[in-house]
Amino acid sequence: MTRSSRVTLAVAAVALALVYLLPLWHVALRAPQYPEGLGMYIAINKVVGAKPHDLANINNLNHYIGMKMIVPEAIPELRFMPMLAGGLIGLGLLAALTGKRPLLYLWVGLFAAGVVAGLADFYRWGYDYGHNLDPNAIIKIPGMSYQPPLIGSKQLLNFHADSWPASGGWVLAAALLTGMWLARREFRSARRSPA
Repeated sequence: MTRSSRVTLAVAAVALALVYLLPLWHVALRAPQYPEGLGMYIAINKVVGAKPHDLANINNLNHYIGMKMIVPEAIPELRFMPMLAGGLIGLGLLAALTGKRPLLYLWVGLFAAGVVAGLADFYRWGYDYGHNLDPNAIIKIPGMSYQPPLIGSKQLLNFHADSWPASGGWVLAAALLTGMWLARREFRSARRSPA
């Protein structure tokens, strides 16, 4: 790898450490009875309300329609995601330090696979919460499901739901795109002059 590629890769790998400080995802709910809105942030190791009582309020609303409570301690992904991120940071730094292209390709491949798996898991989680409803719920609307959008906006009864990456999610996206760009550049360079 070129020196500039190695430095850029090291910066991208170190930038991933920001996911320990910044939330990955934000889900927001707006409705006439909640003009200030409700929201939650999903971080690498926790789920918290956007405001102090938001998560409790969301759980109370979910109870009426038969959705399970959102209990961060019961979400196993929040326990192992910090270790996966640490592994990615370490592998990225190792690839930058050694300058070995195969390690760069491995880093990008594992990173991309992790992002796809994470989004698929988030979709599965939302599907389960929105479709597997308590049949004894107070409010029952035949055929209605309450799955929040994976990305974008959706109307759920009188609630408008938005789901978008938060600051940590954008850091992940930028690091992955940087890695993909580096891998492409290095692959082309290797084809021109194998080293």
